[in-house]
Amino acid sequence: MTVPTTRDRLLRTAADLFYREGVATVGVERLCQTAGVSKRSMYLLFATKEDLVAETLREHGPEIVAGYFPTADADLSPRERIRYVFERLDEQSGTPDFHGCPFVNTAVETRDPDHPATVVARGFKDQLAAYFAAQAAGLGVADPEALAVQLTMVFDGAAVRAVMRGESLDGAAARTADALLAAA
Repeated sequence: MTVPTTRDRLLRTAADLFYREGVATVGVERLCQTAGVSKRSMYLLFATKEDLVAETLREHGPEIVAGYFPTADADLSPRERIRYVFERLDEQSGTPDFHGCPFVNTAVETRDPDHPATVVARGFKDQLAAYFAAQAAGLGVADPEALAVQLTMVFDGAAVRAVMRGESLDGAAARTADALLAAA
């Protein structure tokens, strides 16, 4: 068993706290205390809290999004691959640990399109849109990029709705994606 490094403990703790409570509400002192890391050590690893937030998303983003996508070898049509993402969102929205999309949450909190964490968050959203565009192209829709933007907006909006209402989407995300796909 490998002992986590100071950096690993700090990033894991930051990912958990920022997702549950928000970037702005979690101070450096609390973060360091929870991670069992001195503030000095944190600032040796990350010049600013903003750099830590960005690195937290960069480091933990892949594991966040992995559960939303089917495996590359899954025997699914492009339409089923798109729907898979929304079905996972519908499922996740019904769990007590669901606090929305960490990328959207962070970008909304920072309110700065040039903030290092917002840049990282946008990169993950661009990956989602690219995935949708590739699947839409496989469906032969007239404008795969436009459909990808719409599907990404539905994903983000559905996640926000689940958080604001504190309840499961109960299939609404997948049904809305179905409607967009049918219209395309």
